[in-house]
Amino acid sequence: MKAASLLFVALLCLPAAAQTPSPARVNGQRINDHRIALSNFGANPRGGVSRVAYSEADLKGRAYAMALMQEAGLDVHIDAAGNIVGTRAGSDASLKPLLIGSHIDSVPMGGNYDGDVGSLSAIEVTQTLKEKRVTLRHPLEVIIFQNEEGGTIGSQALGEGLDEKRLNLVSQSGKTIREGTRVVGGNPDQLASAQRKPGSIAGYFELHIEQGGSLEREKINIGVVEGIVGILHSDVTIEGFANHAGTTPMDQRRDALLSAARFIEKVNQIVTGVPGRQVGTVGWIKAEPGAYNVIPGKVVLGLELRDLDEKKIHRPFHPDPDCG
Repeated sequence: MKAASLLFVALLCLPAAAQTPSPARVNGQRINDHRIALSNFGANPRGGVSRVAYSEADLKGRAYAMALMQEAGLDVHIDAAGNIVGTRAGSDASLKPLLIGSHIDSVPMGGNYDGDVGSLSAIEVTQTLKEKRVTLRHPLEVIIFQNEEGGTIGSQALGEGLDEKRLNLVSQSGKTIREGTRVVGGNPDQLASAQRKPGSIAGYFELHIEQGGSLEREKINIGVVEGIVGILHSDVTIEGFANHAGTTPMDQRRDALLSAARFIEKVNQIVTGVPGRQVGTVGWIKAEPGAYNVIPGKVVLGLELRDLDEKKIHRPFHPDPDCG
């Protein structure tokens, strides 16, 4: 867990330290042991985990994380948005807090590192500070965001907040965001209390695994994020005409699924048609009525576009030179 050690060094080398720290390091083996223990909640036969937000596995994982936070000496509570927050006092209460953490919910059939490493490493930082009797000048908060994989719900609640439309969305568990927030201990009627005003924190640090493979390809152990991409989610509806698949001639069909296939290919062509690191994905598709012997009359698909440049995100909708 070399990367976790580097995170700890970064925190102790901040001007926030109240006393000169010894050359301490976090316990990498302990982080890994905690990661393995956490992976039992929602473990699937493929060796990964399905710990979607608001599920029984998520609730058990959250309870485990909260126990670790308490063992590390943190004052733990659940905010109105359902985020787990553990606080550690600094020597100067007038200073803004430093935040470290991540999330522990997963996508269906997910892995055991995404989010978990950041959350458990943050807890380990506070455990090590406790053991080494190091007090920072700034208050320190470990935060585990709720339902990050289902639309960055917890972190959005902390920043711009959640509107009624967002709260009424149905999550992977089948519960709405509103219902799920209550299930994990939050209060959707008091969400304003969970928001942090701009300038109210000193900084936020998150250790995260690399998911793209670039650092591994270049044999680099750790990297620094250059920016946070914008994400556009769109539900795209394509309508044709449902008809009998056995009797309708090929030249008389209005096959919505065939048009959807062409749309998916076009998305790929547009996204890869200009230089840059922008990405585009059609991650799910639903054809109706969904029978072997019926030509699809309607298709709904989920489109996701990501890039640092907002113009490129909107390029598939306005594919002209002025859109980047």
